[in-house]
Amino acid sequence: MKFGIIQERKNPPDRRVVLSPEACVQVQNKFKDAKIIVEPSNIRVFKDEEYSTSGITVASKMEECDVLIGVKEVPVESLISNKKYFFFSHTIKKQPYNRKLLKAILEKNIEMYDHEVITNTKEQRVVAFGRYAGIVGAYNGLRTYGLKYDLFQLPKAEELINQEDLIKQLKGITLPNIKIMLTGRGRVGNGAREMLDAMQIRKVNVTQYLEEDFKEPVYCQIDASDYNKRKDGVRGNKADFFAKPEEYKTNFTRFTKVTDFYIAGHFYGDGAPYLYTREDAKHPDFKIKVVADVSCDIDGPVATTIRPSTIAKPVYGYDPQSEKEIDFKDPKAIAVMAVDNLPCELPRDASNGFGEAFVKHVIPAFFNADKDGVLHRARMTENGKLTERYSYLQDYVDGKE
Repeated sequence: MKFGIIQERKNPPDRRVVLSPEACVQVQNKFKDAKIIVEPSNIRVFKDEEYSTSGITVASKMEECDVLIGVKEVPVESLISNKKYFFFSHTIKKQPYNRKLLKAILEKNIEMYDHEVITNTKEQRVVAFGRYAGIVGAYNGLRTYGLKYDLFQLPKAEELINQEDLIKQLKGITLPNIKIMLTGRGRVGNGAREMLDAMQIRKVNVTQYLEEDFKEPVYCQIDASDYNKRKDGVRGNKADFFAKPEEYKTNFTRFTKVTDFYIAGHFYGDGAPYLYTREDAKHPDFKIKVVADVSCDIDGPVATTIRPSTIAKPVYGYDPQSEKEIDFKDPKAIAVMAVDNLPCELPRDASNGFGEAFVKHVIPAFFNADKDGVLHRARMTENGKLTERYSYLQDYVDGKE
């Protein structure tokens, strides 16, 4: 079985890779029938020499491989027919900009496996970059706070080497006695929490956060059951919310009255209420002045996020009254950091973490007859057709949606 690590060809360039040189060595040592070939790349965070000196073949021989592995979407003209591919296709939600890609995958008889739908037997995702989005998002948010109020200057995350370097920078700053709200307890939220904890910022519970004043910066981490409540007044819970989100309304506005800096690290599902609306942001009691929207749903549950920002220009200002973009340093502005590809700023750490999970959960499935159904659940296309699990995409492929 030959695995090919493909060159990333999407623009803007992505320096991440699924398998580091160390991960490739692990695979070949553990599975004697596994052979890995790495396509040369001058943008990958791990240099070609790092692979070759580890004993991994570096060559433009992707046609010889059975399984081709990448991170971002492969341009249609670069797809090789009759191969198995792994990458983030960004098609499972019927994203209109990638309809041609999925159509080409079918026409070229490609067996497509999307990283986003690689799950365990409990249908839980097992490979993801979310933790690193949270890590970089928290750092960028704190950097934004310093820029907004001219308190301190932090270098961009992309200029630093790893998470340890980011933490070292954060330990060198002093925050005023602000209240920081963090939504989400998944990979993203917990990644952000790692950074706040590393700074030794005090964590408080909901009651303390809402009712008490502090002489130091504090943060509160909440999940769906804290920022939503049932419309009928009956006590709800997290499981009930995810099963019937339409029966809930936001309970987040109680937090906007006391929050200075908000990190959005939650998952937002269809039918769920917005955390706060543009009208909510107009209210005189709305106190949030800096938002790090790691989730980055445009014109969605965090209404101040009106567009994604970029690594080059990560911050913009939102004027709640005009609902327009303005200078983020303007006193009227809410400073918004909404970079939608945050793990790209920490490519080495993100690649190592992703690769560990891929080696643990995905590679073995090729050598154990997929006994846990990992490949079965992630296989979107086969023999030029959508698999049954993803047949709901047929209208999307046909251009009817």
